[in-house]
Amino acid sequence: MKYNLTKIVATLGPATSGPEKIKSLMRAGVNVFRMNFSHGDYQVHQQNYNAIRSLAKDNGQHYSVLADLQGPKLRVGNFENDKVLLKVGQTFRLDMDKKPGDETRVSLLHPEIYAVVKPGMLLLLNDGQIQLEVQDFGKDFMNTKVVVGGILSNHKGVNVPDVVLPIEALTKKDKEDLAFALDLGVDWICLSFVQTPDDVRMARQLIGDRAGIICKIEKPSALKYLDEIIELADAVMVARGDLGVECPIESVPFLQRRIIEKCRVANRPVIVATQMLESMINAPVPTRAEVSDVATAVYEGADAVMLSAETAMGSYPIQAVSMMKRIISKIQEDIYYERAMDIPSLPQEKNIATAITSAMRQLVTVLPHPGCIATYSVSGKTTLRASHERAPIPILGMTVSDKIANRLALVWGVHSVVTKELDNLTEVAPIAVKLAKEAKLAKIDDEIIITAGIPFAQKGNTNVLHITTVK
Repeated sequence: MKYNLTKIVATLGPATSGPEKIKSLMRAGVNVFRMNFSHGDYQVHQQNYNAIRSLAKDNGQHYSVLADLQGPKLRVGNFENDKVLLKVGQTFRLDMDKKPGDETRVSLLHPEIYAVVKPGMLLLLNDGQIQLEVQDFGKDFMNTKVVVGGILSNHKGVNVPDVVLPIEALTKKDKEDLAFALDLGVDWICLSFVQTPDDVRMARQLIGDRAGIICKIEKPSALKYLDEIIELADAVMVARGDLGVECPIESVPFLQRRIIEKCRVANRPVIVATQMLESMINAPVPTRAEVSDVATAVYEGADAVMLSAETAMGSYPIQAVSMMKRIISKIQEDIYYERAMDIPSLPQEKNIATAITSAMRQLVTVLPHPGCIATYSVSGKTTLRASHERAPIPILGMTVSDKIANRLALVWGVHSVVTKELDNLTEVAPIAVKLAKEAKLAKIDDEIIITAGIPFAQKGNTNVLHITTVK
């Protein structure tokens, strides 16, 4: 199997901005480009977006573009000398005073935290490296005791585990970034720090169907509403950075596995993110543990694995993508990979669409030369159903819309192509054969398994299964 079924997401940044670097990422194996709106300016995002679309047109491929919104990031203010050393057992005050901080206090200009704080509550600063326990508080201050000390510098983040903060998922900056990203034409919007299903509903009102919504699971409160959030989202990201700060770090592996399985059951694409090949920011090869980490996400059936700082600001961005591709390819050669994908215990709806895709999955195991699956779908739902089955061959996702084709580039196993509107099944087979040969997904004497919905103009109606042989 030469075609990588698990997709690769690369974050753009100073190390990878510009047409030539983006072209190199495409050649290395990137399927999805992430624009991180916590950094960069609109001009750079615009130039990178234009480069992606232009290069995609030149090479006849489809790529997803993902806009990752910053979300309501909570941070301390400035220090008089830029940083302080906090010692275990000392007292430290957080307040609404804007003046520079010192060893005794610093500003925390987030009244929503003071509104929900309680004595004994832990505050985690600088990605959890510093821990403060609340002793007493008022409407504009907190007196804390340092439980875990260390150096605290300007603008470090603050996490408040196990509490739903009375803040909207989208800040004023997020709404401005969202409007820009939607006008740009991105395929996916990534929501940071989702706490409840209402956060997703609010975003849907603003986004509509202009882009798919990816919910980042990084707050313990989101885990309480996980099933409903998955149902409301178009895709999910296992955001292991803040998830590993706000939850016990030893729980991250099983939370990752749980989220992936729930997404597979619900037929929602799922991305695993954060520190996958972290050492490759500064080194040309990863650690053995990082290789195993990527492999685990692939074995668990994630649709995509993501590179963050590795490609945004690392010294070896192309090597990081190439390494990720090599890991995926190697895992796909393993007999245990196919067994891991075939999970009969996954519950499914009992309807015609499920029957068709289940039969399709079975055909892959009994046909002598299965080349690929071909789907014809206006909305992309038929293609998503085919991907849900995790058959060990690629999926030729035919659609009439560039918008849907770009969005499907994130989905496990899918090679998306745009074709003309088709009226009947007799038109689909020869076009599927032609496109599969051009994409090198099938060769002479291979079988192509075709699924579609009749009538073709009707969305979300998978009811046809057809087999054709490449001649």
